[in-house]
Order: sequence, then C-alpha cells, then structure tokens
Amino acid sequence: MPPTLASLLRNPALKLTVLAGGDRLQAPVRWVHTSELDDPGPYLEGGELLLTTGMKLEAGDAAGLDGYVRRLAGAGVVGLGFGVGVSHDAVPGPLVAAAAEHGLPLLEVPRRTPFIAISKAVSAAIAAEEYHAVTAGFEAQRDLTRAALAPDGTGALLARLAAHLDGWAALYDPSGAVLASAPEWAGRRAARLAGEIDRLRDKPAPASAAVAGPAGTEDRVELQSLGTGRRPRGYLAVGTEERLDTQARYIVNAAVALLTLSLEQSRAQQDTGQRLGGALLRMLLAGEPGHARTVAGRLYGDLLDVPVRILVAEGEAETVTLLAERVDAAAARAAEPVLAVRDGDRLTVLAAEAGAVLPVCADLAETDEALAAGLSAAAPGPGDVPAAHAQAERALAVARRSGRSLVEFDEVGSGSVLPLLGDDAVRAFAEGLLRPLRDHDAHARGDLVASLQAWLSRHGQWDAAAADLGVHRHTLRYRIRRIEEILGRSLDDPDVRMELWLALKATG
Repeated sequence: MPPTLASLLRNPALKLTVLAGGDRLQAPVRWVHTSELDDPGPYLEGGELLLTTGMKLEAGDAAGLDGYVRRLAGAGVVGLGFGVGVSHDAVPGPLVAAAAEHGLPLLEVPRRTPFIAISKAVSAAIAAEEYHAVTAGFEAQRDLTRAALAPDGTGALLARLAAHLDGWAALYDPSGAVLASAPEWAGRRAARLAGEIDRLRDKPAPASAAVAGPAGTEDRVELQSLGTGRRPRGYLAVGTEERLDTQARYIVNAAVALLTLSLEQSRAQQDTGQRLGGALLRMLLAGEPGHARTVAGRLYGDLLDVPVRILVAEGEAETVTLLAERVDAAAARAAEPVLAVRDGDRLTVLAAEAGAVLPVCADLAETDEALAAGLSAAAPGPGDVPAAHAQAERALAVARRSGRSLVEFDEVGSGSVLPLLGDDAVRAFAEGLLRPLRDHDAHARGDLVASLQAWLSRHGQWDAAAADLGVHRHTLRYRIRRIEEILGRSLDDPDVRMELWLALKATG
C-alpha cells in the first residue's frame, strides 16, 4: 500500500497530531514538499503533503489563512503539516478552523520532529511500495508465462491476467473481432468495445488508450495494441473497477510482451503458411490436384474433398491485407480450413461451399467499397478449380467495370450484357464509331442516327421502321444507303449491325 496520512500518524517516531480533516487521512501521499510561500500551488503537482513553519502567516489574519488553505486545497495538496516552535508556538486557531472548513487534513509537527524525518518516512514507504509492486509483478509474470505455455496458451494467459487484476481481459484480432476473453462472461462486454479499437489502428504498436467501459458498467478499460511493426497484430483490453496501480501495470505489461511474442511467432507461421498456400493454389490452377493433395497433407482437412467456391478480391494493398486478416479470423472462429493467398493488391480465397466462412468472406467483400471482388460458382472437386478461378476472374472484371463491390458468376450468366457497356473504353469506341453519323446530322438533314436505331430495332423491316419514323420506306432506304457510304461498312454484315446496335446502347 502507498503511504497515507494515517500511516504517518501511526509512526511513533514522528509524533504527529491531527487537528483537522480526520476523515480524510486515507489519502495516499505521493511526495513531501516544504514551502514557506504564501501560494506554493504553481510548484506542486497534486498529492503532496506540504510542510511549513508558517513564517509568512499571520496568526490573527483569519481571511488570509482561509485564502491560504483554499489555495492549497485547489492545488491538490492532501495534507498540511504545521511545524510549531519556530515561527509560532502553536498552530493558529483560524488556520485550524479554515482547514476544517475546506476539508484539508492539518497535522501538528512538534519542534523535535525535523521535516526531513517526515520526508524520509514517506520516501521509504514509496520505495517499499515500488519494490513490492516490482516483485509482485515478477511473480505475476512467471505465472503468466507458465499459463502461456499451456496447451490453450492464449486462453490460459487471459484467465490468469483477469484473476491478477480482479477484472476481465480480452484479445482482439487486427480487425477488432474478439478472439478470446476471460472470464467467460466478458466476451459480450468486450465485443461492445470493438469500435474503440479505431483509436489505436493507425498508431504504430505498441500504443495504448484509456476508454470508458460499456454503458451500464463502471469499468475502467485500457486498450493496448500488440506487435512490433507499423500494423498492429492484435489488441488487448483489460477492464477493472479501479484505476490500474503500479503493480497492475507491471502485470499488464508482462501480458502485452507475452501476447506480442505469441503473435509474432504466429506471424512467422502465417508467412510460411502463405507460401505453402500459394504453391498449393498454383498446383490446383495448373490442373495438378494429385500433387496438391500430396502437398496439403492434413493441413487443410477435407477442403480438397468437398465442393468449393473461389473468391478473388482486388483493391489497395492495405485494404486487401485487412480483408485477409478478417478471413483468417473467421476461419479460426469457425475451426474451418480455408485457402487464402494474398499477392500484393489481390486476395484469392478457396473455401467450402457449405462452410461458415464463405458467407463471411462474401459479406466482407460486398460491404467494403474500397474492394472489387468476383465469386465463382461451385467447383465439385479439385479438378474443377481452374474453371472456377476463371469464373471468379470474369466476375471480378464485371465488378470493376460496373463499380460494384461483389459480383457472383451466376449473376453474369443470368443478367444482361447492357450494364457492361458502361466501361469507358466501350463508350469511347461507340462514340468514335457513331461520330461521322452525328456530324452529318449536325450539319445536314437526314436524321441518320435515329433512322439507324429505328431500322435496327425493327430487325431491318422497312415498313415497320419507316412507320416508327413517320417517313416513306423509300426515304428510309436512302438513309440506310447513306449510312453505309459514310461508314464504309455494309449493314448486310451481322457483325456490323451488332456493333452499331451496342454502340447506340452504350451512348444512348
């Protein structure tokens, strides 16, 4: 325990007497300061026991003594020690009354007790408290280390951390999803604080932030980012009813170090897994499922024995990295094998069609406007993976052109080709193809563009198209011949008619 005014009063060597504020003696004393200034507040930090002989205090100046006490209380002084026998034979009565009025503990220091003795007593108590905190912290660190070496290292470590703090603890993945918590009831409470992770997301690890606990609780919560690089590898939250003291901070720091070490080791394993996953995917895409099975062994469970779908996502490298981390976290929570290979600004995910992770992947991709993603149809077996990958790539191309976050391959086949004409390159081609006709219409009579559209929409039926235009069919025949002359292309060619029709749709 830190030194308090009460503990100083119990020290028989100091012979202190309390004159006022006896109900506030449990306040911890951070330091002892001696001052004869009328206003020492600017030189204090708060939490000090102030010692004075009252050299500049007038015993009969009640108003002045009241102002003096009020300034001390405002500066955060926890107690005033008044030395008698130097400037004053006794503590002035108005000073005692003012201390009682403002709730400031007032101690009488006898002539035979030097101020240095009080300072030494407080300093020794503070040193003993810090030594106790350090030794207790080392003992807690050994306890946490033993827990971290258990089969369920992370869960055991969080459980011991929560027990040492008499509170709760939770571990989050880089996306802010709760990976583990202790005690068991803390998971829901920790999930309500996931939004607070944003305070640390853009700060290099390690970093920390103090936040209010969830509504309806009196928790004091501290968040710590975990990792050694620019991007945190995860986050730790600890919730307690009281503010963390020195001993508790030693314990939290030990937990942060152990979790960071665990995550960095996991990162190395993930890097190895990424290289293995990349090689496995290349084998599947090359049509070598037998070799892929040999390489995969038992690492991917039955993933190569069930129908799968492929998602290919594209975006800025940081966005794709975050998506990959969320996919890994979802796979870990579902205990489901997933093949996720990140390559710069692209991520390829191969997951079981009937599994729990695939819908999560699709939802993540669809709700992130910074991504474009394509999702294949189901591939019954590993030999069908190349075709499924090609489907995902085509769906991705449609997503990029249409400005959508996610396109499923099944949509491409069942939808219309017209939305695909919104691509800038298609529009540029269409405008170039029709420009001679639009220039003609702008400078001469003829309405060639409208005539072409009517004729094509009626599949070359002269009477129907002419009726739509309100002209004679011979007039329409003349206009179509004129279009062929200007473009230098025959409308008898079905490819020409198709290109012109799509050009009209793309620019219409």
